[in-house]
Amino acid sequence: QVQLVESGGGLVQAGGSLRLSCAASGRTFSNYVMGWFRQAPGKEREFVAAIRWSGGPTYYAGSGKGRFTISRDNAKNTVYLQMNTLKPEDTAVYYCAADSDPKFGSRWYGIDEEYDYWGQGTQVTVSS
Repeated sequence: QVQLVESGGGLVQAGGSLRLSCAASGRTFSNYVMGWFRQAPGKEREFVAAIRWSGGPTYYAGSGKGRFTISRDNAKNTVYLQMNTLKPEDTAVYYCAADSDPKFGSRWYGIDEEYDYWGQGTQVTVSS
């Protein structure tokens, strides 16, 4: 079993920054894909960013490209999402997720049904 615990959310003014953390425990993760998703009120959950636990390229949805950076610290079993130049439309609950048996190819990384472990979410609110 895998446990994911997010932290780092909060209230920030537009243009500000936040760093979200996702602490993972319970299994070894070397072949996992780790993702960040978000869900705003009244909207569907959407992909934000993904990274392979073993390293390599990172992947972003268009909304976060150039502003968000996903990274991981293997020693701490933690995945981060650095968010800069935040906008009010970034307001959402942000979820960390793990895909323990990823399909080949990055085209799968943005599909939430591919992820089998989820954290409880952390609220990010960006005021204008």
